[in-house]
Amino acid sequence: MTATGPATQAAAPRGPAGRPGTGRAVAALILLALAALVPLLGPSAALHGTGEAAAPGVGGIALLRGVLFAALCVPLGELFAHRLAARLPDAPPERPTGWAVFAAAAGLAAALALASVVATGNLVPRSLADVDVGGLYRSRDGRLALIEVDAFALAGLCARARRPALRVWPLAAVVLAEALRAHPAPETSPSTGYALTLVHLTCAALWAGGLLHVLRLLRRWRDARAGAALLGLYARVAAVLLAAVTATGVWSALRRMPADTVLDQLTTTAYGRTLLAKAVLVAAVAVLALAARRRLRRAADPLTAYVPARAEVALLGIVVAVSGLLTALPVPIRWT
Repeated sequence: MTATGPATQAAAPRGPAGRPGTGRAVAALILLALAALVPLLGPSAALHGTGEAAAPGVGGIALLRGVLFAALCVPLGELFAHRLAARLPDAPPERPTGWAVFAAAAGLAAALALASVVATGNLVPRSLADVDVGGLYRSRDGRLALIEVDAFALAGLCARARRPALRVWPLAAVVLAEALRAHPAPETSPSTGYALTLVHLTCAALWAGGLLHVLRLLRRWRDARAGAALLGLYARVAAVLLAAVTATGVWSALRRMPADTVLDQLTTTAYGRTLLAKAVLVAAVAVLALAARRRLRRAADPLTAYVPARAEVALLGIVVAVSGLLTALPVPIRWT
């Protein structure tokens, strides 16, 4: 297949995505199952032999946080991919069905469940009577949990809005609430932690969600040249996003684990072990991204980059699940 010729253009997107719809659905279900197993089974493996105690229901909380992060990635990535497509002068007008409404519903459900945990004193509620809704307004964590609930509800209402700004603000509120939640007030230099998490989470969501929707656009379009141009444009921006994710992630890790203790804590603490697993996965994703970029530049058919890009987005889904687990495990805070 070449990048020129009407016949080639008509068949281009179907080449990399020629599996039957049933096969794709089964593959997606398998991937979701694997991603769900990470937070459910990960705590016992991460905590084994460390002497650390996890909070009650850590597996369920990790799963909910993973769902919340995924619900943030999907709509932000959708807006990002459509913005990139709009920059192409000859981009086809076709767009796949938006997933923002479904993502907002999933995010709202996860945020409500997490708020119920906060409302019971960070314990898993056994009944509705255990949930003190009024208590959410009296604590910092409770107010942040309510902000996330309200923000996802508003994101669902704004999901069909034509003005991107209306869809961005509720999602930005979730990112900000997560940045504040991850860094309590007693922390030394919390403003630095807020900024690092804000940049890290935003760039990660654009990177993972953006690639997902870029690939969806490629499946929808019938123009090989436009598809290759969009993938190339995304690749250039993704390189910057990866650099920002890496820099902020390393800086955040060093704030929790000073340089002279990192090597020890990466193997002896649950947080360190999970962080190490996440770093390995991100490195694998970076290798796949480089392979896709190489194919874009040198292959006779640039759209063969779809294959490593599809593997990349699958691994990014696992990274999101591991990130959810990371936020639920005890943090070895050693401020310097």
